[in-house]
Amino acid sequence: MPKRLNISSGSTFEEKFGYSRAVKVGDTLYISGTVGINYENGTCDPDPIEQLHQIIRNIEPAFQEAGASLSDIVQLTTYVTEPEVFQIVGPVMGEIFADIRPTNAAVVVAFPVPDVKVELAATAVIGCRSS
Repeated sequence: MPKRLNISSGSTFEEKFGYSRAVKVGDTLYISGTVGINYENGTCDPDPIEQLHQIIRNIEPAFQEAGASLSDIVQLTTYVTEPEVFQIVGPVMGEIFADIRPTNAAVVVAFPVPDVKVELAATAVIGCRSS
């Protein structure tokens, strides 16, 4: 039976709401929905593109701890506050994930945190590479 590894980012939300930033089971890594809040200073830039870049910075340590990288992502779910936000961040995601090309679902939602416009959740299979 595969072992489970819970990975925390240190976000206060994780402890407060009882979840992990990531969970590794075998060679699969599940990344929780992650927003673009800078964990060091608690701020959220209003620019959705900057939020997207901050999300990547927020999840990269979990990938490193699990022995994975962004190139192992096989599935994304992108949450945005309105369709226009996806039109803004979509092309940037196209640049970030151009060589990876994971599946992606985009969902329009309301966030309980002020200023948040984008959230990403991901599933990765460690060691898989695009062919």
